[in-house]
Amino acid sequence: MLRASYAAALALCAAPVAAEPATVARITDGDTFRTTSGERIRIAAIDAPETIRSNAKCAAEITRGKASTAELRALIEGRAVDLTRTGQSYNRTVAIVRLDGRDVAAEMVRRGAARPWLRHAPKPDWCS
Repeated sequence: MLRASYAAALALCAAPVAAEPATVARITDGDTFRTTSGERIRIAAIDAPETIRSNAKCAAEITRGKASTAELRALIEGRAVDLTRTGQSYNRTVAIVRLDGRDVAAEMVRRGAARPWLRHAPKPDWCS
């Protein structure tokens, strides 16, 4: 079911725009990072648990958020990725992110570090 949900989410946000190369400088959390140019990128079609107390709904979400952040850091920090921009959210570029041709969002979902999420849909519950 997660794969079907993720595939549907990805199809909705995919844009007929060429991918652009970027290098990941720093991971902010499990679905956001900065490039070496300073651009903030929000990975499209997923949601990761929050790491900041004021944004999290429970202590378990913060714990899961730290683990998610570590997963994304291990996966892409310092690496070259391809970005296909799909929009903007909270002063961040929303983009489909690929590493060596693999979809980073799908990999984060596969690892259990993020969940599929359609923009404007209710965010996943990380506390139950």
